[in-house]
Amino acid sequence: MGQALFYHLTRRPLEDTLPMLLDKALERDMRVAVRGSDRDRLARLDERLWMGDGFLPHGLAGTGFDADQPVLLTTGPEMPNGARCLMAVDGAEVSPDETRALDRVCILFDGNDPAAVERARGQWRALTGAGLAAQYWSEESGRWQKKAESGG
Repeated sequence: MGQALFYHLTRRPLEDTLPMLLDKALERDMRVAVRGSDRDRLARLDERLWMGDGFLPHGLAGTGFDADQPVLLTTGPEMPNGARCLMAVDGAEVSPDETRALDRVCILFDGNDPAAVERARGQWRALTGAGLAAQYWSEESGRWQKKAESGG
């Protein structure tokens, strides 16, 4: 059964936090799908990941070789790269059934956007209400700290 990790971004933007989390997942030999809600935003993230400090192997869905990508940026529910970890950004949908089927689901949300915070709260209620384990992480203090946990 999967676990949901909620990342409340207050100090660093998604463009800085996502590469760090992707590196950690790849170190654990996890394939990852990054699901967003806007294709143009994912294209900008794609560019940012190529321009980062290190090599982060990834691709944008629909541009070829989707199944071969260790990290696949997508707006759809399909994960042709065999992802065991889903990172949902910009309010992308995540279902309880999908979370159960994966090893890990990370939900990253902008803590400076009230609508994004409310959306994440709704996702927390939906996933924990379905009996799934979840953790809430905040960077408010300057480093990541676990602030809440639901057993699942």
